[in-house]
This record gives sequence, C-alpha cells and structure tokens, in this order.
Amino acid sequence: MIYDVIVIGGGPAGTAAAVYAARKRLKTILITDSFGGQSIVSDDIQNWIGETRISGYDLAKKFENHIRAYSDMVDVKIPEKVLKVRKIGDTFEVDTDKKNTYGARTVIAAAGAGRRRLNVPGEKEFEGRGVAYCSTCDAPLFSGKKVAVVGGGNAGLEAVEDLFPYASEIYLLEYGETLKGDPVTQTKIKKNAKLKEIILNAETLAIKGDKMVTGLKYKNLKSGDIKELELDGVFVEIGSAPNSDMLKDLVELDGFRQVVIDSKHASTSQPGIFAAGDITDDPYKQNNISAGDAVKAALAAHHYLLKKFQD
Repeated sequence: MIYDVIVIGGGPAGTAAAVYAARKRLKTILITDSFGGQSIVSDDIQNWIGETRISGYDLAKKFENHIRAYSDMVDVKIPEKVLKVRKIGDTFEVDTDKKNTYGARTVIAAAGAGRRRLNVPGEKEFEGRGVAYCSTCDAPLFSGKKVAVVGGGNAGLEAVEDLFPYASEIYLLEYGETLKGDPVTQTKIKKNAKLKEIILNAETLAIKGDKMVTGLKYKNLKSGDIKELELDGVFVEIGSAPNSDMLKDLVELDGFRQVVIDSKHASTSQPGIFAAGDITDDPYKQNNISAGDAVKAALAAHHYLLKKFQD
C-alpha cells in the first residue's frame, strides 16, 4: 500500500501533522517509538496552550487519543522506529527497526531530538525530579530554589537568564576554561546577584539526591579537587542532537545536523519531504511552535499532493 503521508514521530509535531493530514482526508501512517516527545518526562508542564498545567504523561495520552480518533485515516505503528528514508521514483519508502517497509507520496519528519546528556550517576534517576533540560519549560518550577546550570554555551547562558526571575541562587558550570556563549549575554548575566558563581574547568561527576535532587558533585580539572554543591535542581544545557540520520542522504542538514526548512511551508530541500519540530533548524524548540510548524507541513504536503498527483 502507498500512503499519502508518512509521519515520523509522536510528539507535538507528529501529532499535529497527523491530525491535520487526516482532516484533509489524506491516508496517513504515523510511526513512532512513543507518544509525547521530550516532554514525557516533565511532571508539570505549564506552557502548553489551553492547559494551565499538565504532566508529560497526560499530554502524551491526549496526543495518542487525538490521533486514534482519526483511525479511519491514520494507521499508527507503535513502538516502531524509522531507520532510513529512501526516494523511489516519485514516492518514498521508510525502513523500520521492525524490518518493515512502508511507502508514501510524502514524508513529514517530526522525529524530534534527544537532549545531550551528562551520562553521570543520578542524572537518569532524578530526571523530572530536579534534573531538567528545558529552562523555558521548567524554570518556573524552581521558584526560590538553588539551581546549577551545566553548560557555558548559549543554551547555558540563556538558561541562567530564564532562571533569574525564579531561582534564589544559580551556579553555572563549564567544562572548559572559558564560557563559550555570546559575550554580550555573558556580561549581562554577570551583573545579576542571583548568579552566585561561574565555575570553570568543572567536570560533573554525579547528581545526588533522595526523592529529589539535593546536590551535584564535580571535579576541578586543573587542581583535581572534588567538590559538591548543595542544590535543589540541575539544568543540563549542553545542546541537543536531532534525530536526522534517517534523512541525511536526502535533505540538506546544517552544521548541527538539523534539517534545513523553509519556514513558510516547512519544506526541505527534497520535494515531497517536510519537517517540523526539534529535528529542524527552527531556533525555538518549544512544543507549541513544533505543533504549529507541523500544521504548516501537513497543509503544504496536501498542496504538494494536489499539484503533483492530481494535475
């Protein structure tokens, strides 16, 4: 069977794309390892429009329920992961980890990205319980708390800025000898008294806690000294890695391996392939923006199909 659209991903972008494709009466297949995207680990999401607060788990269930309400138009394959996208004439095929191959006239890539992790003891155990990866999403949860931000690039500096209205004390840890973020932002954050210390040459060794985060252990790479900070939270801001390998032979990727899109239509360099969400080079990695861009992708895919296959 040749579908009209293959949607890759079950986060806010994948869900929005599949819903809009179904409403345009496009025969759609959605392939995802899980619903919810990166927000599945958040206990308290406060910026999903229409919900004052909702857990990542509950949001993921709403995504799935919305998709399954269109079961006449959307086939759901879960848990399944796309490994490769190939172009076959005027159509596309995807290969999955279940050794299945599916074909479609268009593809909407909404596979998201994975936050780069420290891979230290305690990080996984306390994710969502003091360990966070999105300051825009989670900074308000740390009101009056002592927080460390790990990462001295632009993401780390912006996380510090996001935390200023909420946290009582902030510590910024950087592995290298200097901060790598924008000098203007560096100057700005250094003027705020809530930033208690910038710790350079700091290798994070472990995140400590009981039911919630209670501290962070790090090593000074110059002196070899091992120290600890008493904390209520840790923001890991060392970048993200888009799940774009499946597309690397078909579409243009930027230097960060993000899919380059035309923001007007969510189109890629390969006609018939569209993309939305954290897999793309859109600078604002937010659930609401991912969903909006995915609506563009679905509408653009519908227009593409009308022109190419019904002229």
